[in-house]
Amino acid sequence: MTEGTTSAAAEGADTLTRLEQEGEIAADYLEGLLDIADLDGDIDMDVEADRASVSIISDTGGRDLQKLVGRDGEVLEALQELTRLAVHRETGDRSRLMLDIAGYRAKKRSELSELGAQAAADVKSTGEPVKLKPMTPFERKVVHDAVKAAGLRSESEGEEPQRFVVVLPA
Repeated sequence: MTEGTTSAAAEGADTLTRLEQEGEIAADYLEGLLDIADLDGDIDMDVEADRASVSIISDTGGRDLQKLVGRDGEVLEALQELTRLAVHRETGDRSRLMLDIAGYRAKKRSELSELGAQAAADVKSTGEPVKLKPMTPFERKVVHDAVKAAGLRSESEGEEPQRFVVVLPA
């Protein structure tokens, strides 16, 4: 192994350790929140795409956890930001942690991937750009990835909270 390969491997291990630490801090914070709210849920931690990923899941179908998702994921987004702040307070570093509750974000990712693929198919067949409805940054990222996988390109336009994706012809 060369010196460059060794340092890259050490840097990767350091990143993984840092992300696992973020997940642990987030899990502790969320367990405290669940206790305060008197809700049952299990915490699952992982590292996906260079970011910590924490999920709150329930064995009982997650009806109680739906309160933590809120309408259109609004409460979930707020809890994710609070959890990122808790991690920041402990580590001093900005966190890109992703939070999922009761499978909401996983289901949403699947729906948005289909939406992006369908928009790309429409653009391929008509040759005209397609504008989608306003979305959160998470939602736009999923759509951009789906469009790219379909071999087209896309851009975000507009100002928050009315920012939206435009799928463009090749």
